[in-house]
Amino acid sequence: MARHNLILLMADQLRLDHVGFASASRLATPNIDRIAGSCAFTGCITPSPMCQPARAALLTGKYPHQIGLTTMSGDLSREHPTYAQALSRSGYQTAVFGKLHLLQGWDWYGKIKGDHDLVAMNDEMRAYGFDQVWECSGKFLVRRNRCHWRQHLEDQGLWEAYLQHLKRCAGNRFKVEEGHLDEVQAWPLREEDHPDVLTATKTVEHLERLETERPFFVFTSFCGPHVPYDPPARYLEEMANVAADPLVDPEQNISGESARKLVQMQRAYKAMVKLIDDQVGRILDTLERRGLMDNTVIAFCSDHGEMLGDHGLLQKGYPYWQSLSVPLAILHPEHRQGWVNHSPVELTDLTATLLDVAGLDPQQVLAKAWPSYHNIVPGRSLLPILRGESEAVRDWAFAESDACWHSGQPDPDSNWQVLQNGQWHYQRRVQWRGSNPQNYLEERLFDRIQDPEYQRDISGEAGCAAVLETCRRMRDFIMSTTPPAQSSWAPLT
Repeated sequence: MARHNLILLMADQLRLDHVGFASASRLATPNIDRIAGSCAFTGCITPSPMCQPARAALLTGKYPHQIGLTTMSGDLSREHPTYAQALSRSGYQTAVFGKLHLLQGWDWYGKIKGDHDLVAMNDEMRAYGFDQVWECSGKFLVRRNRCHWRQHLEDQGLWEAYLQHLKRCAGNRFKVEEGHLDEVQAWPLREEDHPDVLTATKTVEHLERLETERPFFVFTSFCGPHVPYDPPARYLEEMANVAADPLVDPEQNISGESARKLVQMQRAYKAMVKLIDDQVGRILDTLERRGLMDNTVIAFCSDHGEMLGDHGLLQKGYPYWQSLSVPLAILHPEHRQGWVNHSPVELTDLTATLLDVAGLDPQQVLAKAWPSYHNIVPGRSLLPILRGESEAVRDWAFAESDACWHSGQPDPDSNWQVLQNGQWHYQRRVQWRGSNPQNYLEERLFDRIQDPEYQRDISGEAGCAAVLETCRRMRDFIMSTTPPAQSSWAPLT
């Protein structure tokens, strides 16, 4: 039988309770739910709740600290093998449409001196393993990355109008009461020029003209529902009367004006998810129209979540489930059980799964013998769960963050490592460099069954000593067995 085609659809900053297949979902997403026809994994966490580290980890199947990208700084070295390269070498036609975010060379706090010209760098981007690359770098990042979507806006004479729109939009704010929140702005241009709509259009056009003699892999990466909160007006209108979501820590005393704007954000966020769900539907309908569904494995995920005001926070980078947990669904034509699996899963397990579906051994194709430590691949295939052979592929899931870029200042909630299973959530807060060594080790432990919102730290309770020791040992084991890979640059003859 011919090898399965592969499609990966990914949202940016989509939290778990905003997809229909999640328990206690706050939003219906009928098209995304179609992808949960084999299994929805509700216990999946991102390796890092920040865009670039999470995306680089997914591409390589390795933890951010292994590939030198624990925060939003620097570029993903091509020293690291990628699943796209492996698929291409094995005969797959590979293409990506939308956000890659593998480059972060410019200074967050410095004056803009130039752009990453991603259009001119297309050959370099294709070297990550994609035969075809059409990039949409992000609704804010497009100011510093001249991508194909920005080129489209320039060609349509819309670039200056879009820049004016950005000036009116909410920026990268991380706390609800930082002084003020901005008003939500509706998308000001034609709907077909919206990045998520155009990303879907490019995907559909590719699928319609694709020759199917060889298997194909398509990675479609939407920019939403990441800020700015700017869905087209008709989607905003659809959510106009949706009730405000209850907040974790309601006693945080959000003022009337901030509370009003936060409700605006919640509604706009839902509107952006609905927009993405419609685009997913366009792509799935194209596959059905071409008769490709019976031999195509489709996955849907997000790179990380969104706080949306819980704990008084916005966006990502924090060790709470709203930021850490991501929706993950897989549709395999040979396994249509419609299961919901709650076991611990890491986003890098999706990397291994895609390769396993293609008949490739993730441990082999994502590894190289030299320089040292490139042969350590923590991702594990989820196919045993889809086939009903196992209920879990790991006991604990691991994540990490070094989100110092939030403010440029020490932030105890931004530098941490997490271990999580069905019951326990363990945090080790890694202190800012140069801090007092006596405060290096700070721990938190939460019972996810009794305290699903992580509001009562029980690490100091006597009955938790054994659990804490297990978590410490597992954390130390993971860090000691997954060291950063070494790199080389000198030309050899």
